Amino acid sequence: MKKRKLLQKLLSDTKDVRFCEALAVAEAFGFRLDRINGSYHIFVHPDILELLNLQELKGNAKPYQINQMLELVEIHNIQLRDS
Repeated sequence: MKKRKLLQKLLSDTKDVRFCEALAVAEAFGFRLDRINGSYHIFVHPDILELLNLQELKGNAKPYQINQMLELVEIHNIQLRDS
């Protein structure tokens, strides 16, 4: 699925978002996987100090973590990268 379509899906409803889709959107915004600690996938972004945490639960991403990612993107005005 295209990155913009994935973003629209996340913006419309954070429930039932597949974990791989959440990872794709995070990477499209420039987040890079820094480490995995148990089930926690910790992402960093070169332009911000906050860390992004995503967890998989039965194949889906946790909705509150999707909301946190979208909030970070909005607060820091991070643009979607087209690549």
